[in-house]
Amino acid sequence: MTGSPPLTWSSSTPAVVGDRGIDAEDLLARVLPAAQELLREAGARRLGAVCVGAAGMATLGDDLRARLPDALADALGVRRLALAADAVTAYAGALGQRPGAVVAAGTGLIALGAVPEGVAEGLGGVSDADDASRTGGVPGTGGASSPDASSSTDATSSADAASGTDATATGGYTHRAATGWRRADGWGHLLGDCGGGAWIGRAGLEAAMRAYDGRDGGSKPLLARLEAVFGPATGLPGKLYPRPDRPAVLASFAPEVGRCATEDPVAEAILRTAARHVAEAAEAVCPRLESSEVALTGGLFRMGAPLLTPVREELAARLPGVRVVEAAGDPLDGALCVAAALDADELRLPRDPALLGVV
Repeated sequence: MTGSPPLTWSSSTPAVVGDRGIDAEDLLARVLPAAQELLREAGARRLGAVCVGAAGMATLGDDLRARLPDALADALGVRRLALAADAVTAYAGALGQRPGAVVAAGTGLIALGAVPEGVAEGLGGVSDADDASRTGGVPGTGGASSPDASSSTDATSSADAASGTDATATGGYTHRAATGWRRADGWGHLLGDCGGGAWIGRAGLEAAMRAYDGRDGGSKPLLARLEAVFGPATGLPGKLYPRPDRPAVLASFAPEVGRCATEDPVAEAILRTAARHVAEAAEAVCPRLESSEVALTGGLFRMGAPLLTPVREELAARLPGVRVVEAAGDPLDGALCVAAALDADELRLPRDPALLGVV
């Protein structure tokens, strides 16, 4: 089946989260029958390698790490298993195994930079003295392709249903590691996710409420959109604060900010500030090598020109000479990329206890 499009299955039901994090028994009960049916359709008998990508893998993945290896080996003949944070599958989907930086933005926002194993040597890595003035990452080989169904597959479609962005990963150092991951933001809507959908939506709603009050910084166009979407402005707190999905509700208003930005300077300024946050995150994680690629992925960037134009301007200013490329694929493609590379013993993305573990 090499060269054929991948067979897929999806579920809109979120993964169950319990005392041990993501519930492996619930996940297996749904994924194993689907995987066995896909194997039957592919005419394959077993899977050589699997990549499970899940939001919250670092903090919610204990049960998955404990139970998935034996369960997948028994049911599907899996020999090798990669357990990855959703940011890693987003990275692999966007850039494959090439070094660079990926900003993934939806309700939240996280940036991840990587120097894969074997890349830093001989490719113009810079010294600490040069680190402050140069940026980059060297385009490499690799990328998501449709692997042979007899050797690798992906389990991301079910595990990715867990909500949230993985918030415990290596980060916070000043110099770039020769090989490894670097992460910026993804700390959730109360502590960060700056420039993400919830951030933009909240800023837009604040500007609308300022207009309602008659305060500086208000936007009458955004107030009109608030009332069209949520009803009277005074009723918004009562509708928003009790919701357990407040970040998603805030993010749902981000497209309204995008629609107003062409004619409303307040909305335009919100998106320019969001663009600066996106570029700051990319700059923070971009590997210090001779050249670099930065990819943008996630639903927020489907807003188009109102956000993408200032993002590209900010990236050009902060990372001169760095190519901004289209994401090659999505996190599902990234999980396939990781599984195929693992099966071929060619996985070069850095191992990390919080981001990418291999069993």
